[in-house]
Amino acid sequence: MDNKIVVFQDTQIRKIWHNDEWYFSIVDIVKALTDSPNPKQYWGKVKDRAFKALELSPIWVRLKLPAEDSKMRFTDCVNTESAFRLIQSIPSRKAEPFKRWLAHVGTERIKEIENPELAQERMKEIYEQKGYSKSWIDKRLRGIAVNKYITFMLVVFRKINGLYSGSI
Repeated sequence: MDNKIVVFQDTQIRKIWHNDEWYFSIVDIVKALTDSPNPKQYWGKVKDRAFKALELSPIWVRLKLPAEDSKMRFTDCVNTESAFRLIQSIPSRKAEPFKRWLAHVGTERIKEIENPELAQERMKEIYEQKGYSKSWIDKRLRGIAVNKYITFMLVVFRKINGLYSGSI
């Protein structure tokens, strides 16, 4: 995997591929989202206040990333899910757009659980935004529906013939 640096709002965020997912430098994220002159110290205070004091499970792992002196040094890192948790714990105006976006996405997801057709509509919109044609999108949705139906029918067939012991 390519461990290239990600740039967010003119701030470089180091990343590394670990355990089949991307991990990002916490200090770099803090630097991007705050006006702190010392992001490492800022992270230390957030870590103590938001995680250690409350005895929460750590959301970070220590991984070796290239430091400013080009040496590989252990750095606190988070995966994407934990990066969102970190962002929520940072009281900063730069973090607010992310927090609003997370709230919006969470609300959408809850609505989709209540009404799955909304998820299908969102999927169509995303494919349209990516430039796929209406006919391609319709074929894709039909393909998904057919695959689900075939899978369901195979399970029913196996259940009837005693070849499947799970639930439908």
